[in-house]
Amino acid sequence: MSLAAVPTTTVDPFSPEVLADPLPFQERLREAGPVVYLTSHGVHAFGRHEQVHAALTNWQGLQSGAGVGLSNFRLEKPWRPPSLLLESDPPRHDAPRRVLSAVLGPRVLRSLRERWSADAEALVDEVLAGPDEFDAVPALAEAFPLRVFPDAVGLGPDGRENLLPYGNHLFNAFGPANALVEAGRPRAPELGARVAGQCAREALSGDGFGAAVWAAADRGEITPEQAPLVVRSLLSAGIDTTVHGLAAVLHAFATHPAQWRRLRERPQLARVAFDEAVRWQSPVQTFFRTATRDVEIGGTVIPDGGKVLMFLGAANRDPRRWADPDAFDLGRDPSGHVGFGMGLHQCVGQHVARLEAEALLTALAARVASIRQVGDGERQLNNTLRAWASIPVRVHRA
Repeated sequence: MSLAAVPTTTVDPFSPEVLADPLPFQERLREAGPVVYLTSHGVHAFGRHEQVHAALTNWQGLQSGAGVGLSNFRLEKPWRPPSLLLESDPPRHDAPRRVLSAVLGPRVLRSLRERWSADAEALVDEVLAGPDEFDAVPALAEAFPLRVFPDAVGLGPDGRENLLPYGNHLFNAFGPANALVEAGRPRAPELGARVAGQCAREALSGDGFGAAVWAAADRGEITPEQAPLVVRSLLSAGIDTTVHGLAAVLHAFATHPAQWRRLRERPQLARVAFDEAVRWQSPVQTFFRTATRDVEIGGTVIPDGGKVLMFLGAANRDPRRWADPDAFDLGRDPSGHVGFGMGLHQCVGQHVARLEAEALLTALAARVASIRQVGDGERQLNNTLRAWASIPVRVHRA
């Protein structure tokens, strides 16, 4: 299929209107065809699950190393040193991925389960000691990851307030240089320097994820220059996405009382609930890739050096892949969603996020008979993330 035959749209998916409510645009994108050309940014876009999955798993033909945002690192200098995991391909990607996969392995997570469950119970008890109505985003979705994850990495108590603003700008910067990026640009150098400082060996405790990364450098598995960048990957990808994933599942339950009752009856569904919420809300909405050669996908040839935009959120609601995709349903098997990516670059910390969600939801289900959203809430606009700034809820204690 030639470019002339590819459906086109003039809609800017990074406009405030689409970012605030992406679902109508994503439906039009899926129905237009397997590949659509976005004239607003000069890129090909995939909205269907089949093509998004194919693009995510084809690292040889669609590289991450030229940037997973709109910026093309072949032509432009990145604003920060690229991520060794997210923005690299084999062989450069291999050793850092292997190290981080071991650091976040099943044995390590099993050792954290009891501690994080106790932390979740303590946080929920603190929240429930207050009024019946509260904002679930700062009280739970932000508070829990910021309570447990920096400790697990080995960060000190100071500077944690920089993690969310840094991550917010990082994910905005994957999009075009619009007002969202400009708003974060003045603080970006300062935030980048502060977060980088927290990745140094001397800034970390001796018993966390960060120390384990540096120990791998001592063993020669990665270089000393790579170690702080691997730790930075933990901080930049392990906070914001989990916060917004937790916000997504809290919003889901606060608007689906029958599903909350289902969780209370079967708390072991907590992980399924989190994955279903990630599918349903897709906290990470989009990522880019760059063609390493002429690549055919969905009957269209993407030219060498061309950027493609994968709509993970659209793929996760594709009726070709999911029955009743707009429903949040704990009876569904959500495996196969692309909310954590797919293939070689699939999120290495996804099991950490699942463990945090399991701990928090289990603690809530034991203590809260019902949770209802009161009011519309407020979205936090971001070029890459589908995020909540505020979810007002009312709870009835069990």
